[in-house]
Amino acid sequence: MSASREAEQLGQYAALLRKWNPAINLVAPSTLADLESRHIIDSQQVAALAHSAQGAWLDLGSGGGLPGIVLAICRPGLSITLLDSDQRKAAFLRTAVRTLGLVNCTVLCARIEQHPPADADHISARALAPLDRLMPYLARHLAKNGTAWLMKGRNWQHEAEVAQRDWTFDMKAHPSRTEAGAAILQISGIVRRG
Repeated sequence: MSASREAEQLGQYAALLRKWNPAINLVAPSTLADLESRHIIDSQQVAALAHSAQGAWLDLGSGGGLPGIVLAICRPGLSITLLDSDQRKAAFLRTAVRTLGLVNCTVLCARIEQHPPADADHISARALAPLDRLMPYLARHLAKNGTAWLMKGRNWQHEAEVAQRDWTFDMKAHPSRTEAGAAILQISGIVRRG
């Protein structure tokens, strides 16, 4: 995809978020003024880090489509599924997918723990739950050799320590370029202890 087409789609997506946010609260209202840097550029980091990713990608708790919609725009060769249990957010996501012409993107409205195991090659999540609560979801939906890309705030090291009490996993922390102290955790090899 051309850089201009990508920029155009990201701009359209930002406009959709601003239009729908007062009714559904897709992002914190206080962050709308900084939408591009706070949310979109932040989500583009995952697309850049996973530049060689192939196969099926599952975005958990997609909400307003961060990072899922941004991934679908920046990585049109990936097959991306957006999973969210909120009907209103799923309606927004379907509107965004249709408006932006994202043929590589599907929206499912279901609870993560009730959705059949996805066997996804890649999973992403942003601002969904602490790492120890995410681990069962990752174990359920990630393919055996798959990779999770989790966008975490400044507390990520503590979250990792807590998760390691019940789980073993390989983790590489990529420092966030948009928030000091935050990180994108690249996680694989997930096994429950005991």
